[in-house]
Amino acid sequence: MCVTSPRRVNRGPSAAADNRAALIAAARKIFAENGYDVPMSLIARTAGVGQGVLYRHFATKEALTLAVFEENIVEVETIAADPGTTVEDVLRVIIDQIAASAAFIAMLNPSSDDPRIFEPAFRLLTLLGEKLADPAQRGGIRPGIEATDLVLAVGMVAGVLSRTDAASRQYTAEHAWSLLMHGMHV
Repeated sequence: MCVTSPRRVNRGPSAAADNRAALIAAARKIFAENGYDVPMSLIARTAGVGQGVLYRHFATKEALTLAVFEENIVEVETIAADPGTTVEDVLRVIIDQIAASAAFIAMLNPSSDDPRIFEPAFRLLTLLGEKLADPAQRGGIRPGIEATDLVLAVGMVAGVLSRTDAASRQYTAEHAWSLLMHGMHV
């Protein structure tokens, strides 16, 4: 008696948005658990799609990483849109993201000169600049600290985290960030 697994029904183009979302979610999970240097086939398997579907949506690992980065930026923008949040609230979200996601670390320390990274990075820089310009949203960040300084500090933490094992990443992120923030407060 031959037992075969049930075949998935090919939903064709109607599955494209679901497949893309599943690939991004799988990449976020796999990057967080295993780091950035994982095979694309593992991401496809985790998403429950074939490699052909993966490469139809994301021709390279950098393109997939950029999609994860874009979701991270949207989350930051959503938090920042609330006028009751401070720069520190926004930075906390960013630090939590880099502690959880090797993809975000990779985007903050890009190994390629992918111009698609610059647009979301510029959005992040602009968002921080706008928060810093409003005294109510600036929080305890001392005068003279600019958005580029904050991005540099986040990049420094990302650099440390890129060499930190996943189990220690959250603690290291919080500790490194508290040290940097101490020098930025009034």
